[in-house]
Parts: sequence; C-alpha cells; structure tokens
Amino acid sequence: ILEDEKVGAQATELLQNARALLERIVDEGLLGATASIGIFPANSVGHDDIEIYTDEARSQILATFRHLRQQTRKTPGRPHRCLSDFIAPRETGVKDYIGAFTVTAGLGIDEVVKNFDKDQDIYQSIMIKALADRLAEALAERMHERIRREFWGYENQEKWSSQELLHEKYQGIRPAPGYPACPDHSLQADLFDLLAGPDLPVRLTESFAMVPAASVGGFYFSHPGSHYFGVGKIDRDQVKDYARRKKVDQKLAERWLSPQLGYQGNPGADEAQRLSTTP
Repeated sequence: ILEDEKVGAQATELLQNARALLERIVDEGLLGATASIGIFPANSVGHDDIEIYTDEARSQILATFRHLRQQTRKTPGRPHRCLSDFIAPRETGVKDYIGAFTVTAGLGIDEVVKNFDKDQDIYQSIMIKALADRLAEALAERMHERIRREFWGYENQEKWSSQELLHEKYQGIRPAPGYPACPDHSLQADLFDLLAGPDLPVRLTESFAMVPAASVGGFYFSHPGSHYFGVGKIDRDQVKDYARRKKVDQKLAERWLSPQLGYQGNPGADEAQRLSTTP
C-alpha cells in the first residue's frame, strides 16, 4: 500500500506519524502495559463444559465454563466443534490443563487522550488509541509465546519467524469471549473471577466490555488439534440447555447470544419452520 499510486503517499505519512508517536510513547512512558495469566488443572465434562480445579487432586471445582457447540448442518465426516473438545474428558483420567489471561496496553491512556483533546489534536488522540490497541494485541501474542515456551512449556523448543507467528503456525489457540468460537461475552466475568478480578488493573463494564479498551482477555488451549472456528447460528434447544447449564433465565441467555440465534418469533412457529426444512 505504501507504493500505491492513489494512497501510497498518505499511507506513508500515516506510518511515519505512527512511528513517531510510538517512539514518544516509549521515551515518555505515556502508556503502561501489564499481563495476568494462569494455568489450571482442567477436564471437560458432559459434552460442552470445562471444569477447572483448585489443585492436582481435582476433587474441588474452582470454576466451570459453559461453551456452545456448532449446530448448523455439515457435510458427513465434519464434526460440530465446541471448545470443550480440546480438553480431555474427565472420565478418561487424563490430567489436562487450561490457561487464562488478561493483558492491557492502555494504562494511563485516558490522561494522554485528555491532553490531546485539550490541545484540539484529534489526530493524535485517535492515533494513540489505535496504537494502544495494536500494542495490546502484540502483548497478547508475546504472552502466548511465553506460555508455550516457558510457563506451560508444551512447545519449549519452538522457533518461529515473525511471519510464521502471524500465520499461527504454533500449537494451541487463545480464543476470547465474544469471538466466534466463544461468542458469549458474559464468560469474560467468569474469566476475571478466575484470575482474581478485583486485583486486576483491568475492569469490566456491565456489558462485559474491558476497560481500558486496549485490553484483551481469553483462554489458552494447548491441544495439538486445537484450531479456531465459529459457533455460527444456534437453535432454541441449545439456548435452552445453555441457560440451564448457566443457571440463568433463557431470555437473558438469548440476549447474551442474540447474534447467534437462528430463530425468532414464537416457539411453535419456529419448530414448524424447522420441521418443514429438515429432509
């Protein structure tokens, strides 16, 4: 894009301005960054849940994360995935683990933005927010690398180039609440509780948004076959079961999952429509 005839000049100028502001962020310490991580004994239970235990005895449950399974029709031989598939079932006796994390690169950004706005420098105000977002993603990537190589150590000999890291050649994934494989934002609250939420420098709003905005939180899965996917549309039966497992009202679950709902209207009409389109 830097060499594009139409926008190359503007793109080059934008890159130069971003680099200059990044240098200023580093030199003046305009932003703070921090990460909180944990690795916990875990096993999957039932079909779609993951239990996290207080210790290796695995007799006391610390938390249970409820997940959703793909429900739309697939070609034969293609499984309907759920994140719980990547954790060993409890009945196998395999001692598996799951990781959790929150990272932020937006500490102190409110004051910086306030000063830019006071000077009516809207361009710099927008720029530092964009850079903080990118720095948060970079910190998430760096912490995931350290999880694989040091703290968990399941890929302690890995050596990937920057391009290979961008293409996620490494083993494991880090899905986040609100993303396609884990679309329920409310899991963010459970994640925060797991990581000793009150002590975290990041907080959640009532709608489960992270503050500062330049923050990322999610799970670490180490399974060699783990990969990203989208849950897609789900039907009323799974939403009802999800609400039961979460111990919440179905209407609340539907509000949390509204983008994923594959139905609307009254239950009888929905069932009639489903039957009429099922071979």
